[in-house]
Amino acid sequence: MLRKTQIALALGMAWGLNPHAALAQQTPATANDVTQLKEITVTSTRTERSVDRVPNTVTVTSAAKMQQDGARDIKDIFNNEIDVSVRAAPTRFTAAGSATGRAGNEGINIRGLEGNQVLMMVDGVRVPNSFSFGAFATGRGDFLEIDGIKAVEVLRGPTSTQFGSDGLAGAVSFRTLDPSDLLKPGQSFGGFARSGYASIDRSWASTLGLAGKSGQWQGLLLGSYRKGHEVENKADNDAPNITRTKPNPADYDNQYVLGKALFAIDGTQTLGASVELQKRKQTTDVLSGRSVPPLVSTSTLDLDARDQTERNKLSLEHRFKDLNGSWIQRAETQVYWQDAKVRQFSAEDRNTAADRTRDNSYNTKVIGLSTQMESNVSGALDQRLSYGFDWSRSEVTGVRDGTVAPFGETFPTKPFPDTTYTIAGAFVQDEIETGAVSIIPGLRFDHYKLAPSASGYIGGAVATLSDQAVTPRLGVVWQLTPGFTPYGQVAKGFRAPTPDQVNNGFTNLASGYTSIGNAKLKAERADSVEIGFRGKVDGFRYSVAAFDNSYKDFISQQVMSGSGTATDPMIFQYINLAKAQIRGAEARAEWQIDQQWQANAGIAYTKGDSEVGGVKTPLDTINPVKLVAGLRYDTANWGARLNVQHHQRKDADRIAPAATPQFAPGAYTVVDLGASWKPMANLTITANLNNLLDAKYWRWSDVRGLADNSTVKDAYTAPGRTAQVSVRYDF
Repeated sequence: MLRKTQIALALGMAWGLNPHAALAQQTPATANDVTQLKEITVTSTRTERSVDRVPNTVTVTSAAKMQQDGARDIKDIFNNEIDVSVRAAPTRFTAAGSATGRAGNEGINIRGLEGNQVLMMVDGVRVPNSFSFGAFATGRGDFLEIDGIKAVEVLRGPTSTQFGSDGLAGAVSFRTLDPSDLLKPGQSFGGFARSGYASIDRSWASTLGLAGKSGQWQGLLLGSYRKGHEVENKADNDAPNITRTKPNPADYDNQYVLGKALFAIDGTQTLGASVELQKRKQTTDVLSGRSVPPLVSTSTLDLDARDQTERNKLSLEHRFKDLNGSWIQRAETQVYWQDAKVRQFSAEDRNTAADRTRDNSYNTKVIGLSTQMESNVSGALDQRLSYGFDWSRSEVTGVRDGTVAPFGETFPTKPFPDTTYTIAGAFVQDEIETGAVSIIPGLRFDHYKLAPSASGYIGGAVATLSDQAVTPRLGVVWQLTPGFTPYGQVAKGFRAPTPDQVNNGFTNLASGYTSIGNAKLKAERADSVEIGFRGKVDGFRYSVAAFDNSYKDFISQQVMSGSGTATDPMIFQYINLAKAQIRGAEARAEWQIDQQWQANAGIAYTKGDSEVGGVKTPLDTINPVKLVAGLRYDTANWGARLNVQHHQRKDADRIAPAATPQFAPGAYTVVDLGASWKPMANLTITANLNNLLDAKYWRWSDVRGLADNSTVKDAYTAPGRTAQVSVRYDF
């Protein structure tokens, strides 16, 4: 770990990655275009505001930047972020025991918290929660296809004042393309075609986007298809059994459709409709699940898996904008429906014991309504009031099925009862502008209720849970000079319990354990403080931030009683147990050297501990210090990029103690190269060579939890040298 003096020096001297602009056009842009366009966030305050005038840290990544980097998924999008990561373990799951890698891109980690503690949204609609039960594990990243995304915003710190439950660590907002993003000025019809290949998983991807306008109508239709295989690593053991370290063979394909239609009623009102359809399928030959001779009755001879993820969404919108309106200048209302499904099937051929299958599913169906209004108030102080409410009702279900059920169980069974989860919230925010100072107070009230159904559930009694939360927020931005703008924010957040935490029932008396629900679970809570400063002097931009986040009532599954025998089983239950504190500092900057050259770099340091009964334990979800630096050269027709990442080693004293010590990967440095060429005005060719030096390394986010004495560590290595190329034509 870096010494404090080293951290202070690095923060004082660092150049950090500049938030990438949310480009108005989907057409790939040069670095100069990105620098000159104004960077706008709509997530930090739920209103349009420059990222330089918000009281916390927000970064915006454009579609152009994602395409230049050859991003395939959300793990690639955040590869160069200094404080954001995505966990994706290798696919080494079993039929009925381990879930390692089954969840794919599990979720997003922001400053040390991840999973369902990070709010993820697509056009304001929440991405379904992740879920885990034994060998059944669902992630969140595979619900997304980035080819339809025009910008990704990452908001650090609690977001409950803006969006209600879930955003303890922050929020990630994905915004999809609009017709205007594909139409050039003066066009009534246009679009693009793009195709690319990535050697990292031997995948091909093709996208076609069309947009048009006529009179009061605008429309967009985009289709994307991606087909690939397992992600490569740096291992060389290809044995067809549990000693294998090379990736298990896999085949996947992803189909995605985005459609939008807009109708301008008049100069102030617009009606809109959008639809998203996504289906991802993957088959895996789990060679690492096979047993090594000598065989016994229950030895596994073969294990095959078929997984499918679907997300279908329909939304209707009404937008009003009249800057001369007497009271309301802007209003937006959205009604939406979303149906998301995960199904995981495994077939296991065993030696002489009965062959068995597992067929598990997790579904989330939601309907919702969101409305927001803005009013500008002139007087001694200029103010922009924003206020509104959000309401959603989700139907969450899960089923475990298959053949040869565990002892004492029968299939099908439900890991938790079918649950209706309703959340309603109202908020108000005031953006007060007084000279060089912006004061942004906000307040929100939320009520949530989990109402389970006992129908078909045999896990025991079911309990209804309801509660409410009040979450204030206060931010201040002082534009002292263009080169120095200090800011600060104090915010509270909460995350309501999930259906499987409130009610879960599973009994295995032969193994001496059972689990029960808890109708008295409280929401997890967050208290956050962030202070920092940023500025711009000529072509140099920088920002420095420090944060202190405190959490309480963390939900954890614990043994409440029992000795572990059939007559006195151990009783597991989710309870509010731990509290935690995460502190850190970050620095970012960018230097536009001249019209062609640009340099950037950044560093992030985070430290966190959980506490139970006065005993502190390091949080394993905290990533080691990360330093990034980049240099790029761009002209009208071609450009080149060099990016370097350095990750500090994970110190053993910052890993939670365990019966078997965890593997602590060492430090590593990765160098990436990229280039783009425009042989003609509408044609762009992009190429990337990642891990140029073919370094062998382990990402802590992917490897944590692996025992230090494991004989298959190489299975967790990151990919070696890989290449990516794409061709895009705009018309």
